[in-house]
Parts: sequence; structure tokens; C-alpha cells
Amino acid sequence: MEEIKKTIRHDAVRVRQYIISFFKWTLIAALTGGIGGGLGAGFRYAVNYVTELRSEYTFLCYLLPVGGLLIAFLYRVTKLSGHADTNLIINSVREEGKVPITLAPVIFLSTVITHLFGGSAGREGAALQLGGCIGSAIGRAVKLGEKDLHLAVMCGMSGLFSALFGTPLTATIFAMEVISVGIIYYSAFLPCIVSALTAYGITLLCGLSPVSFELTDIPALTVPTILLVAVIGIAAALISMAFCITLEQIHKLAVKYFHNEYLRVLVGGSIIALLTLIIGTRYNGIGGDVVDTAILTGEALPYDFVLKILFTAVTIGFGYKGGEIIPTFFIGSTMGAVLGSLIGLPPTFSAAIGLVALFCGVVNCPIASLVLSVELFGSEGLLFFAVAVCLSYMLSGYYGLYSGQKIMYSKRRARYINRNAK
Repeated sequence: MEEIKKTIRHDAVRVRQYIISFFKWTLIAALTGGIGGGLGAGFRYAVNYVTELRSEYTFLCYLLPVGGLLIAFLYRVTKLSGHADTNLIINSVREEGKVPITLAPVIFLSTVITHLFGGSAGREGAALQLGGCIGSAIGRAVKLGEKDLHLAVMCGMSGLFSALFGTPLTATIFAMEVISVGIIYYSAFLPCIVSALTAYGITLLCGLSPVSFELTDIPALTVPTILLVAVIGIAAALISMAFCITLEQIHKLAVKYFHNEYLRVLVGGSIIALLTLIIGTRYNGIGGDVVDTAILTGEALPYDFVLKILFTAVTIGFGYKGGEIIPTFFIGSTMGAVLGSLIGLPPTFSAAIGLVALFCGVVNCPIASLVLSVELFGSEGLLFFAVAVCLSYMLSGYYGLYSGQKIMYSKRRARYINRNAK
């Protein structure tokens, strides 16, 4: 009888701990998502505004070197030069490390400046850094322990990612999956999804619509079609490696030959301005209109993905801020549209396949990629997306956008390797 009472008391204590933990993380995540949603909405409006401004006044693209000097100055005066990037956020989840709150306004302003003057970059780098800052700040404010602080950072990442892309479930899984490939932090599931849904709700209240497309040309599920989709998955793996290698090598060359960050951004901005003068403004900024065209009509130029890789690698490699995921959408969708037309797939459908497969190749997150395909394009073609994603994930090797990302298990066999992405 005494043993039964002891067991009941022990179970009651455990239930109480779970209830307390549930309410604690729900409140923290809702607060994080609320702040993140408001900040993310403001960020989206700011980037959209400067993008429209640049489209109206195209001469701003030729002032990119001036914008680069402003960015370098911001990072110099705040003492964030050289180490404050997305890798800092990723590393802070695994290791004991603080995320400086000053990074939030600096990355916000720097990304807006990059887009105002036509740098080829995305928004997710800023989203993950802003979210990490918010999560870390709130975690320290409520005096979370070291391990819980790591969850708070992931909570912030999912909230801002959701606010910027309008894909709350992808944001949740991405934050859990991107840190250590092969290990998913399930303890972060509740806080991440609460934060993502809260941030998503805030953006809807602010009048911002989620990104989504309706695919109408999904082919029948046959062996020949699956083999053609596999071709796009393989191509995405190869191009994802080329993209990551180009980003890394151009950054190394920029740092090697231009030690001073002011000189570096001047040179990089001048290169982009010169390329814009020669080629035009198609590859400046986010390039969302090109992505929309590729997916909705299947139209893309054969060299679109090559030039976008070049523009983005120079922009990011020489010190401008933003991110690489939306350029990845550009590269993947245009590659898919062109390749689909060549091999006999509907180009709109193959553009969507290329977008998701290339995303997987550069971030090494197959589950988040599949969820992204559903949130962007619906579930009807899910098996096709799964084929392309699995091939892109395996064949892209250990390359990735974030060198701070850990590849915990081999992509070829059940073996623990614990290495950083290249």
C-alpha cells in the first residue's frame, strides 16, 4: 500500500512538472512569436517598400557601393564585424553563447539597405538572426537556464521565419532540423509551433498574405514521370553544390584580397553595379517577380539561374546582408522551368519541383522541404516532391549555406560523423 502511495505521489509530481513546463513554454513562445510577428511584418513592409522604390528609381542600383559603406560602418561601430551572422545563431543553440541584442537593429537596417540599392539577397538571414536575438533576449529576461535558452533561440527563429514566409509549419520544422542534420530537437516542437503560429497570425492582422501557389499541371504518377522528376532532383543537387561552393570561394577571395571591409564592400558593390549596367536589373534584389513567373507561367531564361548565382555570391561574399534562401527559390524555380521544358515535364510543375529540391540541397533539411512543398503548392504532388527532395538531399553531399550547421549522421549509411557543413 505504501509503495502504491509513493508511486502515485511520484506520478503526481511528474504531471505537475509537465503542466508547468507546458504553460511556461506556451507563454514564452506566444510572447516571442508576438514580438517576432510584429517585427517580421515591419521588416516585410520595409523590404517591399524599398524594392518598389528601387524599381521606380533604377539609378539606385548604381549607388550600391555607398550602401555597402553604410553597412560596413554599422557593423564597425557596433563591433559586430566578422562574426555576427546566421552561423552565430545556429552555434548558439548547440553551445553556450550569447546572441548580442545589437545584432537585431543592425541586421534589419543592413538588409533593408542591401535591397534598396539592388544587392542580390534574400530575407531569411535577417529573419533567423532577428529571431535568434529576440528569443535570446526574452530567455535571458525571464532567467532561463542554458539549455532552455537554446530552445528560446529556436523559438525566435521559427517565429521570424514564419512571419517572413507565411509558412508556420515549415518554420517550425526548419528551426528544429537545421541546427544538427540527423537530429531533430523534439523538445522545441511546442515552443516553435506556438511562436510560428502566433507570428503568422500577427502578419495576417497586419494585412500580409502568405506565399502560396496553385499548381494546375501536375502530371499522372507514372514510372516515366518519376524518372523525369528524378532528373530535376539530381540537377538540383549539383546546382546546390555549385551555389554553395561559389558563395564560399568568392567570400574567401574577397577577404583575401580586400582585408579592409570598407574597401571590400566598395569593390563588391561596384561589381554588381557594373553587371547591372551590362545585363539589367533582372537579378537585383529578391527577384520575386521572376520566381512568380517561372511557377505561374513556366517562363524563364536558360541562363537565369547561373546569373543569379553570380549576383548573389558577389553580394553576400563581399559583405552585403540579407540571406540566400529566396535567391535559392529564384535559382531552383528558373532551373526547373528550363529543364522541365527540355525533358518534357510541364514547366510550371518542374519549376515548383526545382524550387523545393534546391532548397533542400542548400539547407540539408528534407522534412522541412517536404512541408514547404505542401504549404507552398498543396499536397497533390507530394510524392513527386519527395522523390526530388530525397535525391537532392543525398547527392548534394555535405555542402550547405551555413558552415555552423552540424551534419551529425552520414547521408550514405547509418554512421555518426559529426562534421560541419562545407
